[in-house]
Amino acid sequence: MNLERLREAWKKDEEKSFQGWDFSSLAGRVAEEELPWDYKAAVLAHINEDRVMLDMGTGGGEFLRSLHPPRGRTYATEAYPPNYELCLAILPAWGIEVRQVFDDASLPFEDGFFDLVINRHEAYSVQELDRVLKPGGWFITQQVGGLNNRELSRWLLGEAGMTTETGFGLKQAVHELTRAGFKVMEQYECFPRLRFLDIGALVYFAKVIEWEFAGFSVDRCFEKLCELQKKLEQDGCVESREHRFFIVARKPI
Repeated sequence: MNLERLREAWKKDEEKSFQGWDFSSLAGRVAEEELPWDYKAAVLAHINEDRVMLDMGTGGGEFLRSLHPPRGRTYATEAYPPNYELCLAILPAWGIEVRQVFDDASLPFEDGFFDLVINRHEAYSVQELDRVLKPGGWFITQQVGGLNNRELSRWLLGEAGMTTETGFGLKQAVHELTRAGFKVMEQYECFPRLRFLDIGALVYFAKVIEWEFAGFSVDRCFEKLCELQKKLEQDGCVESREHRFFIVARKPI
């Protein structure tokens, strides 16, 4: 194992750019265990031409475009400036209006504007959801729980590496929604395995998911990465444990 060659290769992954919310560049380099629910199918089951819908935190709009949502009745929000600019350049041609937001508790829409709000891996305010949804409106979300990649992050960086709340999970989210009057129709939670098939893929991933690997760099974590390289050569992969949960809820009529 030539350490300097490894460092050089890993630094190339560390320096790669990332656009939208597209991890296709890691195809063949990571293996993610399937979730026991189908978020896309659940969303598609609630889309029709008469409903006005919102995709919160759309990233680069990749997932939203895959839904082929109703033109002129679909909206998206995004906070991260590069992604917002990307959406402005792409989504209007799909009949989707995009608006930049910086505060989940202050969405730039009128009361009772939406029939459907979808949210995949984006923060949200239950009170603001209640405000912008019509009576009988639907909220569908897949969230990343507070234990996501926590063990791997702790091993690489100590407790300071993870900035998310450990208690954030299905139980807390369901409690907040029901307390606000929503009826939770479906709820699931799981802890799928994520396998890295080369350490460069882990490096790229950790740099992108900076809130779970705060302060990560190849130089800072080089010795730990070398230990993981040995483990990968022995076991064929390096494994992390993710945390996901899924909710379908409806606002009272």
